[in-house]
Amino acid sequence: KDGLIKKTDLMEYDNIRRGGLIAVNLREDDELIDVKLTDGTKDIILVTYNGMAIRFNESDARPLGRVTQGVKGISLDEDDYVIGMAVSFDDGYLLIVTENGFGKRTPLDEYRTQYRGGKGVFTYKITEKTGKIAGMRLVNENDDVMLISADGTIIRLKVEDISIFGRVTQGVTLMKMEEGTKVVSLARVEEEDEDPDEDDEDSDTEEREELVAEENTEEDEGIVQ
Repeated sequence: KDGLIKKTDLMEYDNIRRGGLIAVNLREDDELIDVKLTDGTKDIILVTYNGMAIRFNESDARPLGRVTQGVKGISLDEDDYVIGMAVSFDDGYLLIVTENGFGKRTPLDEYRTQYRGGKGVFTYKITEKTGKIAGMRLVNENDDVMLISADGTIIRLKVEDISIFGRVTQGVTLMKMEEGTKVVSLARVEEEDEDPDEDDEDSDTEEREELVAEENTEEDEGIVQ
C-alpha cells in the first residue's frame, strides 16, 4: 500500500515448500495490495485512496528476486495509500467506486503512460459527499460488477449501465448507502460463455421427449376402439 511494486520471474516459484515461500520483503506497516500475472509487456495502473492514478509500462520495472522490497511505483502524499492495481487491456474502462457509493467509468486512453514513480494524475473528484476511493477495476462493456457494503449489503450492476465520465469528475450514485456504512469491496464479474455441456443436455432432453412422443403415438395407433 506504500506504492512499491515488484516483478519476479515465475521460475522463482518453481519449488514451493509446504510452508510456502516469501514473495516480497514488506516494510513495517506496509501491506500487499494485489498480485497480477503479466507477460512482460503490459501497462500497469495504480490507484490511491485519495483519488490519484498512475499508468506505466511494466518494462520500466526490472525483474527482482523474491526476497526484495521492490521499487517505487507511485509517489504518495503523507495521508495517501494504494488501494488497487490493474493490468491494462485494449478498449477497456477504469471503474472507480467511492466509499459513499458513487462511481464512474473512464476510458483508459484518458490515462497517459508515464514513468513509474511519479505522482500520477487525478482520477476522481473527491468531495465530502462522495467519500474517498473504495475500489477500482478494469472493465469492459460486457462485464458485471458487484459492490459490497460494510453492513453486508451486496448489489450487482451491468457495466454498460454505469455512466462514462472524464477523470476529474464526481460520478453518479451506484449504491445507496445507509447512514454510517461504506462500500468496502468491489468485484468484476466477467461475461459468462454459454456452457456447451448445458446445450448438449438440452439436446438430449429434447431427443428423449421426441422418442417418448413417438412411442406413445405408436401405442395409440395400435388400440382398437
